[in-house]
Amino acid sequence: MMKNYKHKAVQAAEFLKPHFKRLPEIGLLTGTGLGQSAEFLNVKATFNYTDIPHLPATTVESHIGRLIVGSIQGKSVMAMQGRFHLYEGFSALQVAFPIRVMQELSVKTLILCNAAGGLNPGFAAGDLMIITDHINLSGSNPLSGPNEDSWGIRFPDMSAAYSKKLVALAEHAAKDSGLHLQKGVYAGLKGPSLETPAEIRFLRAIGADAVGFSTVQEVIAAVHAGMQVLGLSIISNVHDPDAPVPARVEEIIAVAKDAAVRLETIIRKVAESI
Repeated sequence: MMKNYKHKAVQAAEFLKPHFKRLPEIGLLTGTGLGQSAEFLNVKATFNYTDIPHLPATTVESHIGRLIVGSIQGKSVMAMQGRFHLYEGFSALQVAFPIRVMQELSVKTLILCNAAGGLNPGFAAGDLMIITDHINLSGSNPLSGPNEDSWGIRFPDMSAAYSKKLVALAEHAAKDSGLHLQKGVYAGLKGPSLETPAEIRFLRAIGADAVGFSTVQEVIAAVHAGMQVLGLSIISNVHDPDAPVPARVEEIIAVAKDAAVRLETIIRKVAESI
């Protein structure tokens, strides 16, 4: 199975390779409400996911399902607008497949963005948060099964999954732009049902500052691949377990879209500094 999985990643990469003047240095993966957050790129070519070998269609609202070949300040970039989730019925291997395609294209830096529910009472809807660490509560791991030794070691160390260098660049970019950034731990759940008040209390108790249904599988694969990772969350709403308010997906998407311009500023400045 793993040999076939790698073969598919190689085929997807070979399909894309001729469209890059230089192989991409940076991979960008965006999520809920952030479908337009790669529009600041100097675009060379675009592809629907279904045009690329072995990439399925996205099924989630606001996930465009489009891959952009482009650049920022002369740096070659591969940007993916939309991701795959465990709750859609995809396996952990399928969720992480875009990262393996990036790896086959020699991407060394991965920037991931998501919309997340806030757990830290000091957060507010619309805040941007740098992910400093994560807690994998999804019950899945893209490294389960046979290891592909050419991609990475059997037991990758996760003590520094999110690059401190990239975190520092993001903080500097925010300060330079007059933007405020939060920092915190992201808890990754399977979804799609949103959290109960008891689950919110549990997540707070174990040290999570934000929660969502993505990112963790991709980061694990990226660390296995030897990539430097920067994770950025838009806090779409803040949970109060003592006074719960129903979360509406439409409102979450709207908050993410409103914050996208600030997110783009951080991404662009970080990419320029790499």
